[in-house]
Amino acid sequence: MKVLSVILVTSALGACANQSVPMGAQSIGTSEQPTAAVAQCIARKWADRAQLPVVSQTMIANNQAVDIYLPGQSQPDGTAATVRTSRSPTNKTWVGYRAGDSAGIEATADISTCL
Repeated sequence: MKVLSVILVTSALGACANQSVPMGAQSIGTSEQPTAAVAQCIARKWADRAQLPVVSQTMIANNQAVDIYLPGQSQPDGTAATVRTSRSPTNKTWVGYRAGDSAGIEATADISTCL
């Protein structure tokens, strides 16, 4: 029974580590900065622009995958930046944009400045 549990946990962790691009997200670009730094930059830009709190949701431990929601957007389907650890050996971070209830040119421009 313990062997089966270990196999299930290992499989689940492996699946999380190899997640693909989130559904509905369009690629904005990649960065050589760590995932946490890019996510923090996007959250700061959006909070400063809107003068409202920004919600970020860690999707995978150690900030390897973070969703940052535009102010006023609800989880899990609201407009968000999706920041993930890149699979490319030359970049550390991949960033996408998922338009939920609203879309904005300013939002994607803010993301681009954080890359």
